[in-house]
Amino acid sequence: MLDTVAAAAEDPARDQPWADLGLKADEYERIREILGRRPTSSELAMYSVMWSEHCSYKSSKVHLKQFSELPQETPLGKTLAGIGENAGVIDIGQGYAVTFKVESHNHPSYVEPYQGAATGVGGIVRDILAMGARPVAVMDPLRFGPLDADDTHRVLPGIVAGVGGYGNCLGLPNIGGEAVFDETYLGNPLVNALCVGVLRHEDLHLAKASGVGNKVVLYGARTGGDGIGGVSVLASETFDAAEDGTSGPAKRPAVQVGDPFMEKLLIECTLEIFAAGIVAGIQDLGGAGLSCATSELASAGDGGMHVELDKVPLRDSTLSPEEILMSESQERMMAVVEPGDVEAFLAICAKWDVEAAVIGEVTDTGRLHVDWHGQRVVDVPPRSVAHEGPTYSRPLARPSWQDALQADRAEDLPRPSTPEELRKTLLRMVASPNLCDKSWITDQYDRYVRGNTVLAQPSDSGMVRVDEETNLGVAVSTDCNGRFAKLDPYAGAQLALAESYRNVATGGAVPLAISDCLNFGSPEDPAVMWQFAEACRGLKDGCAELGIPVTGGNVSLYNQTGETAILPTPVVAVLGVVEDVTRRTPSAWSQAGETVFLLGETREELSGSEWANVVHGHLGGTPPRVDLAAEKALAQLLHEGVGLLTSAHDCADGGLAQTLAEAAMRTMVGVTVTLPGDAFVGLFAESAARAVVTVPAGDADRLRDLAARHGVPLTELGTTGGDALVVEGAFEVPLLELRSAWTATLPAALA
Repeated sequence: MLDTVAAAAEDPARDQPWADLGLKADEYERIREILGRRPTSSELAMYSVMWSEHCSYKSSKVHLKQFSELPQETPLGKTLAGIGENAGVIDIGQGYAVTFKVESHNHPSYVEPYQGAATGVGGIVRDILAMGARPVAVMDPLRFGPLDADDTHRVLPGIVAGVGGYGNCLGLPNIGGEAVFDETYLGNPLVNALCVGVLRHEDLHLAKASGVGNKVVLYGARTGGDGIGGVSVLASETFDAAEDGTSGPAKRPAVQVGDPFMEKLLIECTLEIFAAGIVAGIQDLGGAGLSCATSELASAGDGGMHVELDKVPLRDSTLSPEEILMSESQERMMAVVEPGDVEAFLAICAKWDVEAAVIGEVTDTGRLHVDWHGQRVVDVPPRSVAHEGPTYSRPLARPSWQDALQADRAEDLPRPSTPEELRKTLLRMVASPNLCDKSWITDQYDRYVRGNTVLAQPSDSGMVRVDEETNLGVAVSTDCNGRFAKLDPYAGAQLALAESYRNVATGGAVPLAISDCLNFGSPEDPAVMWQFAEACRGLKDGCAELGIPVTGGNVSLYNQTGETAILPTPVVAVLGVVEDVTRRTPSAWSQAGETVFLLGETREELSGSEWANVVHGHLGGTPPRVDLAAEKALAQLLHEGVGLLTSAHDCADGGLAQTLAEAAMRTMVGVTVTLPGDAFVGLFAESAARAVVTVPAGDADRLRDLAARHGVPLTELGTTGGDALVVEGAFEVPLLELRSAWTATLPAALA
């Protein structure tokens, strides 16, 4: 029997499955207070998904609001859209704007790796499309359990195939990302997806339903039973550990199923609709599906909407109203269209073979009304669903083990002392899972489709051309070292910001703004909430010092298996502008006889390092010192050095040794260096604010002058050339031997 609004008023005592839908007892009572009665089953479905952790940010928004205190402007001017929209939009000059955002699809990718990852890409692409932009590139920061773990072998190939399969079919280049392995991600892999889009300033669109009498049009794929309640009972739950140490979700709703070919049609159809100027408001359907799109559009617009749910095109005719409202079927959009433009809108959809249906209209009632075959099943204030959900100030406490963790310094561990031990350490390090060649993954992605990719993996950042005549472009990087964040979440978040900022700068770009994806354990654990709060504070303070805004992002909580939380993983994406991509600085030298310099200061900073991880299985101490003034000076030097520098590569994971190895192996041109002081510290310390650069031998003094002007420490290391990596007075490794060790790891593990 249909549970209508009238029935709810007449039957106030009916038992309802609010707990099974992820709601707490006090949340259910609050819904009853808002409505003055019990909710109908359809209303309960809407509130459960929209008040979920994933959609409402109920545990995190008290900490996220500080990002809004940052000046909403980049080094180039005011942001065009920021926090609260589908994605941030920034001005990059010449009348162009860029929109970018990074989001998570972690839990679905554990349950069904291929579809979980594929639909993660599809969802972020639609967020970018909804801003009025053409998507031009994607990236994928990934985290897995140990490379030799059985469950890693289950999830990694499927996740990589899903990211590649969906992105490749859309014709979007994958220009970068990360693949990091750590035991805390076993049973809880992280699949973060980023998309970049380009638009002219005048093409910006926002998500709101305005204009009484305007029609609400649902277009794209039909609605099915996949992903029902995904955000409320999958993305907002911790995985329970099984006896064998693996995990499984406490509840298993269907993971969304993607169709990239429908999404490609949807992209082209939507862009033509934008060009025709016949859209008053638009929203993609992602997490929470129709519940989200209808309530958010109504809440952000004139405050009322009437929807006839039985007009929604279905793949499965047996779906109930509740299931239709909760379904997270992919490749769907909702538009608000003036009555006189509906015919033209539907004609464009028909041209692209995209199904469309008018399912409602904007009203002045201030209510969201949803009818099912003429009977009212939803009558709610839309803001109460979309924007006025619960807000929790969760208990937080510095963990009791934090002091002991920080006291256990990696600087006190045994270290290699002989030339042969240093050589063996280098070969072991380059072959380790986090430092080895990732082309087994990236070769499954099309990095150059569309013909505008300038830089892609394994370069420090991804770079795409925006204008083919002026060569204006953008560079993007994503970074996070969760080991640093575990040791000190405040500093760890700033180090993630600093590395991403630096990676964009090495190509010659000017960093403009960030998006973040904050992946943490259960918010019901005070230690996790302390980590989260510290990371947010660190990011806010870091952005303030660097003079760049947070344009938006995503929070993913409950990333833990049983009692084991993941490493705190605040992934930071930085986007920068490049005035002329043809003059970008490459990440590796290509000529012999060039002079190699280290920019920045190396200190004995080994705690949290890959050396401590690989050689000793150790995590303890305090992370490298954060010096954002030094990062800013280095970035300014790298930008001003465009044309002078023949290469620039940041120093981060694995230290100087990894930087030299990667740069030499990229073009198989060797290098000979002399290290001042302790060779081990010089090679494997992971001090921040550093980069290795090369210049023609005759230009060394120009670089010295430039470094002096910016106050950046400069150390001459040596010269490029030969077929080996040579550390004078210590060891040499032929590049073929180095490359063999570097490239063998992933194919051997995943074959």
